[in-house]
Amino acid sequence: MADVVIDPADYFAALDAPETLATKADGPDGKLPLSDEILRTWTSGDLFGLTQSVGMGFDPRRVLGDQYLILSTQGGVRNPDGTPQALGYHTGHWEVGLLGQAAAEQIEKDGGVPFAAFVSDPCDGRTQGTDGMFDSLPYRNDAAIVMRRLIRSLPRRKGVIGIATCDKGLPAMMMALAGTGHLANVLVPGGVTLPPTVGEDAGKVQTIGARYTRGEMSLEEASVAGCKACGTPGGGCQFLGTAATSQVIAEALGMTVPHAALAPSGQPIWTRLARDAAASSAAMHSAGMTLRDVLTDKSFENAMLMHAAVGGSTNLLLHIPAIAAAAGRRRPTAEDFRKVNQSVPRFVDCLPNGPVGHPTVRLFLAGGVPEVAWHLREAGLWNGEEKTVSGMTWNELLDRWQSSDRRAVCRERLQMADGVDPDDVIMPPAIAKQRGLTSTVCFPTGNLCPEGSVIKATSIDPTVIDDDGVYRKRGRARVFTSERDAIAAVKGQTDTPIEAGDVIVLIGRGPLGCGMEETYQITSALKYLSFGKHVALVTDARFSGVSTGACIGHVGPEALAGGPIGKVRDGDTVQITVDRNTLDGTVDLVETVDGLDPITALNERSIADGLSSDAAIPDDTRLWAALQQVGGGSWGGCVYDVDKIIETLQAGQAALDAKASGESKSSMAEQS
Repeated sequence: MADVVIDPADYFAALDAPETLATKADGPDGKLPLSDEILRTWTSGDLFGLTQSVGMGFDPRRVLGDQYLILSTQGGVRNPDGTPQALGYHTGHWEVGLLGQAAAEQIEKDGGVPFAAFVSDPCDGRTQGTDGMFDSLPYRNDAAIVMRRLIRSLPRRKGVIGIATCDKGLPAMMMALAGTGHLANVLVPGGVTLPPTVGEDAGKVQTIGARYTRGEMSLEEASVAGCKACGTPGGGCQFLGTAATSQVIAEALGMTVPHAALAPSGQPIWTRLARDAAASSAAMHSAGMTLRDVLTDKSFENAMLMHAAVGGSTNLLLHIPAIAAAAGRRRPTAEDFRKVNQSVPRFVDCLPNGPVGHPTVRLFLAGGVPEVAWHLREAGLWNGEEKTVSGMTWNELLDRWQSSDRRAVCRERLQMADGVDPDDVIMPPAIAKQRGLTSTVCFPTGNLCPEGSVIKATSIDPTVIDDDGVYRKRGRARVFTSERDAIAAVKGQTDTPIEAGDVIVLIGRGPLGCGMEETYQITSALKYLSFGKHVALVTDARFSGVSTGACIGHVGPEALAGGPIGKVRDGDTVQITVDRNTLDGTVDLVETVDGLDPITALNERSIADGLSSDAAIPDDTRLWAALQQVGGGSWGGCVYDVDKIIETLQAGQAALDAKASGESKSSMAEQS
């Protein structure tokens, strides 16, 4: 940026045209359509709200219409021609203002009064490997709180059209809508960006630094790849990571109009979703229907079924329970996810999973969520009587879907534009089984993770799986207490770089350590480095939804909570097994570098040198970590359980009072 020099006198210069500085104005023309009843019964706030509405230029004759709030995660300042005046953090919130505009037009068309508010969201890709990641997961709870406050701060709203796209903003929006479920709330997923005609997807491109450093791509190749990955300027990334999986889960919960998840951002089919959502919200209100009628325990079971079928991000194990808690429903547990994944095979081929790895727009064109739900219903694995915000039950919706023009046109377009058979993207389950697709999520236990851990078993490279379908790994532990040191070793920038056969043990990166950061720069590097498939990762952190490979996260207890993973030493031997048939798995310390019996070592060793909360962890995140731990921690969805927090605070205060009283009595006794 060029040096900017300002003459101090410029701050105090007179205006070029002082007469343009107005001191009063006439105000809006017309009059409010008030009545005797309104003036006698409405609050002063409701009446002043009308004054504010016409003050902003709204037609006073229409100001008494039903109010609807359009709440979005819009970011950046976008010029009318689409160019940026000020950048957003990511493509996912760059174009969603167009959805807000379309929703507002529909609300006005139906005689309503549209309001809009914004709670922008960060980019997990932009903060990978930085201290900004320490705020990523805590942001979700904070944003949901702010969103709910904004909803409640428009007292006469009938419903909310929530528009969001990406990793944390969309789960936060779902939590906010679920937490105000007495309203006619409808979600609009913000869609996806297209893949480049020639180039890498937004997941692979995040590894250019590691591949260049290891000599596996040139500077020119890295420069071109880094420029071209986002084919279009708006929408979430092209893979079924946390952002796209969250869109799919929102639709599976019934929170969206049909066939909404993963629509291509900026296109007419995408804009129409916002209009349909606004119309659906008004129809729900007219029919006396609310989001509470949609979000049932069975609808959350549908969400888990959908998650398993598509091979979704493991981060939804944090978000689905949190949305359920916000809705006042039972939080699904790890055991619930285990049972679902044992009964539901994956039959969707979408990045980052294989065998081909189609971009998300192809999943949309192949039929998206309705097509997957139809296959699940055919297999007797779908709760078809649950309602959706369309007013239809899933059974009614799916009966119409199979013979719909929309399905036929989208699937035909996929065949013509990309030469892809829709049934190769969303496969009949029997075909998927023949092609070697297996169930998604496994929850290994063992002496290093007695409370559990998680791995997307379906994403382990098939060439390192034994013929019986079991992944077996026994390797030297390479222990790191910071992601920065671990990625340096992966890049080969240390005296002892990571080698094929190693097991990276990354500790102190759970909620207490740094806010439970994502470690995608490590997992992505391992995927795209030639030797990476022969390296495993075990951590108390979490992974980006696009992560693949033998990567085991969410290890519990976390190291800083006394978990045994914090007692592993460099050079120990760790053994991993993951059975992709039964979804059983183990992660164990089996040999020690100092010759101790493994169990003795885990009982008697002190925690690893250098293990502590990250020095850069913000106080905001420390507070989040403490509060969510009371509510069940990461296995409980990292939620704020208000009753338990209050109970804990009261018990703590009582203990402090008792301690103070005892100390006072002791002091008095000494004085006497």
